[in-house]
Amino acid sequence: MKNMKSIRVNASKSYTVHIGRGLIDRVTDFIPKKYGKFIIITDDNVGKFYLDRVTAAIPYGCWNIMFTHGEASKTLATIEYFYNYLSEAGIGRNDCIIALGGGVVGDMAGFAAATYLRGIDFVQIPTSLLAQVDSSVGGKTGVDLPRGKNLVGAFHQPVAVIIDIDTLDTLPQSYFKDGLGEVIKYGLIRSNEITELLLSHDTDSIKTVIDEIVYRCIDIKRQIVENDEFERGERKLLNFGHTFGHAIERLENFTGMSHGLAVVAGMKIVSAVTKNNDVVSLLDKISEKYDLTREVNFSFSELLEAAMTDKKRSGETIDVVVCKAPGESFVENISFENLRKMCE
Repeated sequence: MKNMKSIRVNASKSYTVHIGRGLIDRVTDFIPKKYGKFIIITDDNVGKFYLDRVTAAIPYGCWNIMFTHGEASKTLATIEYFYNYLSEAGIGRNDCIIALGGGVVGDMAGFAAATYLRGIDFVQIPTSLLAQVDSSVGGKTGVDLPRGKNLVGAFHQPVAVIIDIDTLDTLPQSYFKDGLGEVIKYGLIRSNEITELLLSHDTDSIKTVIDEIVYRCIDIKRQIVENDEFERGERKLLNFGHTFGHAIERLENFTGMSHGLAVVAGMKIVSAVTKNNDVVSLLDKISEKYDLTREVNFSFSELLEAAMTDKKRSGETIDVVVCKAPGESFVENISFENLRKMCE
């Protein structure tokens, strides 16, 4: 297909990420021809735009589940609702779940696929920028608990990822900006080229190169996932800004600052704590350009207390991603005591 790009991910399960335009009406062209039934899981924001189109593209055996959008739905109670529906629909191991939506949809549908009948196949069709550049690839699935994000989950790779760039046209501007938070992360941990693209464009013109940005981010994630699928080393770099970003989200009961904005704030906080002032200045410049700066209304002590429930904690230490310059980053295991001292 003209202008379509593909990236092969060779993890514990190999699959292809298809990136292009107009793909959402041709989804079965990119899905293995072996399933008896499909069940689409989506939310009420995405469903009104794309559920009928994806259903029409699947000529047989298609069911669907729609739930209330937002992080507040990302709970075990919602997953139990999925399980009951899957059982009532007679979904078996020869069937397939399709995750149609943003990061919350992908995480939850993927977790349901990983655990229902001890694991069935699923396909990612990410419709938000955040999901397209990050969460749809790599096999991380999960749900939140009151004490933190993604504390229950599983690694479960999809059988295909179908990224239709055209779906970004129906994305509210605030959601598009939210996805840029993850784009900034990729630039800082691994790619000065992505950082330069962000610096040389603005909120409107960045959309003219968004296809290239999505491809570059996914290719970086492919490399990292292939090297460290289960996050024992290199893959921890993808958590840059997330430790304090998740703390902000938790302290606001997952109803305040969006994930992308919280990650931007988290990257600034960790860069300030580790005295990488040039990175802080760069983050200030990019976040001002794209209106990604938000006030954090919590003290460092409050953030650190919330971070102590993070899944990256190990005893009295936590893995912290440090960025020295765009494209130069590493993971440092720091004690909570030393983190407190660094902020004094």
